[in-house]
Amino acid sequence: QVQLVESGGGLVQAGGSLRLSCAASGRAFSIFAMGWFRQAPGTERDFIAAVTWGDGVTTYADSVKGRFTLSRDNAKNTIYLEMNSLKPEDTAVYYCAVDVRATMRAVVFPSAYNYWGQGTQVTVSS
Repeated sequence: QVQLVESGGGLVQAGGSLRLSCAASGRAFSIFAMGWFRQAPGTERDFIAAVTWGDGVTTYADSVKGRFTLSRDNAKNTIYLEMNSLKPEDTAVYYCAVDVRATMRAVVFPSAYNYWGQGTQVTVSS
């Protein structure tokens, strides 16, 4: 069993910044990928960014490229999402996810991940 704890959400004005963090913990697990998704009311869970753990390659959704940056701390099994130039349409619940079973699915799909965090609300006011 792996637990994910997210933090860093909140309310910010358009153009502002927020930093989310997500820490994975548990017994004897190996990380293959970690990612961020978001879900606004009435919509599907959308891919934001992910990192494959072995090579450190990051992938971003087009909607956040150039504004959001994913980074990681391998020793802490933690990923961060630095969000800049936030827009009202970025408002959503943000979830982190981890693949510890090597699903071999593309990181942009929720099915690539086995465990999810509880979500953290990000609200961007206009």
